[in-house]
Amino acid sequence: MKSSSRPEDLDGKSAYASAGVDISLADRVKRAVAQQVRSTYRPEVLGSGCFGGMFQLKQYEDPVLVSSVDGVGTKLKIASLLDKHDTVGADIVNHCVNDIFCCGAEPLFFLDYIAMGRLKPKHVEAIVSGIVQACREVDCSLIGGETAEMPGMYSDNDYDLVGFIVGVVERRNIIDGSNIVPGDVILGLPSSGLHTNGYSLVRKVFNVDANPSCLNKIYPEPGKTLGEELLHVHRCYYPQLRPVLPLVKGLAHITGGGFEGNIPRVLPHGLGARVDKGSWSVPPIFRLIQETGEVEETEMYRVFNMGMGMTIVCSPQQVAGIAIVLPEARTIGEITEAEGEQRVTFG
Repeated sequence: MKSSSRPEDLDGKSAYASAGVDISLADRVKRAVAQQVRSTYRPEVLGSGCFGGMFQLKQYEDPVLVSSVDGVGTKLKIASLLDKHDTVGADIVNHCVNDIFCCGAEPLFFLDYIAMGRLKPKHVEAIVSGIVQACREVDCSLIGGETAEMPGMYSDNDYDLVGFIVGVVERRNIIDGSNIVPGDVILGLPSSGLHTNGYSLVRKVFNVDANPSCLNKIYPEPGKTLGEELLHVHRCYYPQLRPVLPLVKGLAHITGGGFEGNIPRVLPHGLGARVDKGSWSVPPIFRLIQETGEVEETEMYRVFNMGMGMTIVCSPQQVAGIAIVLPEARTIGEITEAEGEQRVTFG
């Protein structure tokens, strides 16, 4: 017997909308951001649709694709509490670009995944605006994404944000650290703050979840509200570093795990790194976190970038050439023989 029931409730909503998922609203949001997304397209984009984005590789002799995926983490909690969502969109792009650039790759295209308990168009549009702006700045095409409404999985004000990136590098130009030797120099480039790591610890230190008003407190150092400081956009190093790639032996993006968790990823077996903590001034936000939470300094350097977001390994002869292009780069250490299991030591 054929059912005569209709997929609507008594209020005229579809059954799916009554369950918490509004397909019509999702379609309107997609249409609202479509023009922004198209503004990022490079000539190689053949289209975004047909269940997949299409990108044609051109003008490469021996191309190697480099991909990465990452999230913004619980920095999203800070964004939600302050109702500011564009910066996290830029965060995820810049983080992913930095990661693949450590191999020498040029960013080609990007995809995003946004999951929410309840679809909020203004939030989605703000997030996408940040993604679009960051993509434009590195000539990376935003060719696809997914916005998922997941009631019961997330609360109404919670969401998750993940980014997927694909870049390309000529095989002969891959940076893999294989030619790094003892005596090579480690240069550091300043971060713009915490970037996208350590926010679970920060939220605990300042008791943010129970007392969100702390985000509006102004501290003498850094001289702005805690919330403003915590939402600084993750710095993208690609535009500045790209011109000096021929002088570089290795790049390490200092993210989760700090120096100890990231520098060894670019070092040949048997080599380590000595980092001189006194070679740069640690920004006030990190000292504030350490003192407020009574966090051991060793843990601070394992969790945070401590003011250095990217490290460059080069021969001593190339330091001057890199400094001409990157005057903010400073020598923060050197490559050594590994000392047992300890591959990063601090001086």
